[in-house]
Amino acid sequence: MTKAIEAHGLTKRFGKTQALAGIDLEVDEGRVLGVLGPNGAGKTTAVRILATLLRPDEGTARVAGHDVVREPKEVRRAIGLTGQYASVDEDLTGLQNLVMIGRLLGLDRRAARARADELLTEFDLVDAGGRTSKTYSGGMRRRLDLAASLIGRPSVVYLDEPTTGLDPAKRDDVWDMVRVLVKQGTTVLLTTQYLEEADALAEEITVIDHGRVIAHDTPQGLKRQVGGQTLEVRVAHPADLATAQQVLARVGTREPEVIGGDLVSVPVSGDAVLPATVQALASEGVPVVEFSLRLPSLDEVFYSLTGQRGQGGASGPASGSASAGSASTSSLESASSNEGEAV
Repeated sequence: MTKAIEAHGLTKRFGKTQALAGIDLEVDEGRVLGVLGPNGAGKTTAVRILATLLRPDEGTARVAGHDVVREPKEVRRAIGLTGQYASVDEDLTGLQNLVMIGRLLGLDRRAARARADELLTEFDLVDAGGRTSKTYSGGMRRRLDLAASLIGRPSVVYLDEPTTGLDPAKRDDVWDMVRVLVKQGTTVLLTTQYLEEADALAEEITVIDHGRVIAHDTPQGLKRQVGGQTLEVRVAHPADLATAQQVLARVGTREPEVIGGDLVSVPVSGDAVLPATVQALASEGVPVVEFSLRLPSLDEVFYSLTGQRGQGGASGPASGSASAGSASTSSLESASSNEGEAV
């Protein structure tokens, strides 16, 4: 498949801080790459380089076939960027925000209005289009921000912590929008610390820690890397908990763990333990209300790789919201000279 994003050996230092220490990233056209990492891992710095907002100290990167250093204008025309926090103009209506960005991208007034109307419909904001955006809820502002990044019909979209601060229902709305983008052929690079977000959206995941890539695979592949499966048994009666522990201890690869007073969990090797465990529990007269064999969760993978639990925290905005070729070349270039941003 054709690569929409190719980055090799990217390094970036801010004073004594090594934000990136030679990372590689690749994303096929029309796919979603999830980039995971704890705060300060380097996710946002990588996005800023790929968006031409920062120059790498070393390494190369191409986006939509264009070099991010030698061909920044061509890259900007091809990308859309939405950061952690919606950056729409609060004193403008939703419609005015979108029309303004369209005009900055070089669309004439009629074309800018037509594109704005199209996106307001697509993002279910038609009824709110005439209201100032400061009256919008957090989820509505996020939808408007994402719509703004799509004014120029970008082929590549960067979503840097796009659901930070949203409640689960609003997060699901953003996820649905991302799925629609991918169906339309858009390539998405998603940075996140919500493990379920990466699991739900990304075909492949790259894990970054301390500026280095420490793992890359599909979600299922990463789960298998941690090793083994987990057998979980929930007993019907707490009095049978000790007996269930003894049964699972015979099939597990380490001592069982009791969770919540009625669930016994133990790592196992292979599916063959299932019939033996079912038979042993039955012979001991232990009634079971839940019986499952699963791969490790993505949160367990993340913890195994980085030593930190996945969380909903943020690592600093990549920028507010930049649409394809957004705002003006000079504003992007001035932003790239500010090196005090979070990494």
